[in-house]
Amino acid sequence: MRLPRTRPRSLAGQLFAMQVVLIAAVVAGCAVFAYVSGSAQAEETAERQVRAAAVAVAGSPSVREAIRTPDPSAVLQPYAERVRADTRIAFVTIMDPRRVRWTHPDPALIGETFLGHTREALRGRTFTETYTGTLGPSIRVVTPVRDGGRIVGLVSAGITVDRVSSQVREQLGALALAAGGALALGGAGTYVINARLRRHTHGMNAAELSRLHDYHQATLHAVREGLLMLDGRRRVALINDAGRELLGLEPETEAVGRAVDELALPAPLTGALLASEARVDELHLTAERVIVVNTRPVVGGERRGTVVTLRDHTELQALSGELDSERGFTQALRSQAHEAANRLHTVVSLIELGRAEEAVGFATAELELAQALTDRVVGAVEEPVLAALLLGKAAQANERGVELVLAEDSLIDDGALPASPGRRDLVTILGNLIDNAVEAASENADGAGFVPPPRAAGGAAGRARVTVTALADDRELLLRVADTGAGIGPQAADEVFRRGWSTHGAGRGLGLALVRQAAHRNGGTVELDAGPEGGARFTVRLPLAPRAAAAGVTA
Repeated sequence: MRLPRTRPRSLAGQLFAMQVVLIAAVVAGCAVFAYVSGSAQAEETAERQVRAAAVAVAGSPSVREAIRTPDPSAVLQPYAERVRADTRIAFVTIMDPRRVRWTHPDPALIGETFLGHTREALRGRTFTETYTGTLGPSIRVVTPVRDGGRIVGLVSAGITVDRVSSQVREQLGALALAAGGALALGGAGTYVINARLRRHTHGMNAAELSRLHDYHQATLHAVREGLLMLDGRRRVALINDAGRELLGLEPETEAVGRAVDELALPAPLTGALLASEARVDELHLTAERVIVVNTRPVVGGERRGTVVTLRDHTELQALSGELDSERGFTQALRSQAHEAANRLHTVVSLIELGRAEEAVGFATAELELAQALTDRVVGAVEEPVLAALLLGKAAQANERGVELVLAEDSLIDDGALPASPGRRDLVTILGNLIDNAVEAASENADGAGFVPPPRAAGGAAGRARVTVTALADDRELLLRVADTGAGIGPQAADEVFRRGWSTHGAGRGLGLALVRQAAHRNGGTVELDAGPEGGARFTVRLPLAPRAAAAGVTA
């Protein structure tokens, strides 16, 4: 029959047992020490007491006078008994140099020989010994009685060992009572402390806590989501490797123990981490990443801290941007197909009406207008991704009544752009800038008080317009987007790149923040000033590697 496997005692229970044993050992050790020291002290006290009595009796003049009489016992016996009663010792024996007793607590023993040593006293010295006499084992002192320099007698005073032991036993009883109280008090205190420890460790034993710690560390390093734990004072209590990476903290930066506002994070992200309420799926930007932040306070009677999870949203955001562009392209193509169908119907109707020459002229004009923009873009921008983006955005802009114009000085040869900046970052930068410019130009054109800007080269007079410049030389790539919108005031120039800044309400304001992030990621800069046609003008400069630039020049 297999016995049921018992669960190991919890850590709190083990500590309680160890502490009880330790307290018991300490109390027992203290009791033994106190007993030993008390016994030694009791013997020392008894020795001092009997020495004082013996020396005092030996130095008494009345004792010397009584010794000179024919019957010393008659005078000395009452005197010795009074001294014994007053000092509460066992005996005071006065004898002659031949050890014949003149006094004794038992009068029947007067005249008999003293039991003990007297040689040292006969030499004039006072000494102490433990000896078994007529009253049992005793601690005694023997001292000489001098008369004119001659030893005429001896005095022995003593106290029995039993009496000393009884005194020690009385002290030991009090000591045992104190030791029991100390043991009970220590046990109660230990129980209270360990009960609290049991609550904090949830009744787990040392092996379970060790295993939990190992799992905890393995989980922190294995999980790909960033994990950040803050204590009640908003200091970093724990951060895993993914959290360091997502927040852009250097490996040598010691984050644990530091306040959140000391980590040099963007202000909106710092505010989200320091918020007292929970945050759910908030989008924030660091220097190089787009992250989703979730926070939840840890509450147990009082606020104990915050648990923060971080998810990398950079790639997903880029893909979402590309998807939006593709969706825009699709809508533009659908619109263009609709317009082409209308134009085709017009051409067919003109032919049916017998106006073939007018039909040919109409079709030729439309074809030249569409081909002119394509030839201009493809001729100036030989980078296929940027060329496709510009053509698609031109169709979108036309859909909203905005003319997209490529500046005359634009030129990017095929192969001039290196692997970095990546094509995805270029699409992010130029796509967001054009989208914002088209929206600003369209709204300003539709708004009250719109004054058409003067006609630009290649553009229609009075029409809302976005001008794009794309130029790569041997040092840098320049992307510039200007519009005919209302512009951005100087007071908002510093805030325009902050996530959430928008003139179109909540849920907007991410595009320009992504532009600055992509430019910063590639070592570039973004500048904002007033455009030549009254609107805003954004200029992005991205450094190019010399090898890539040289390859572009050679091509």
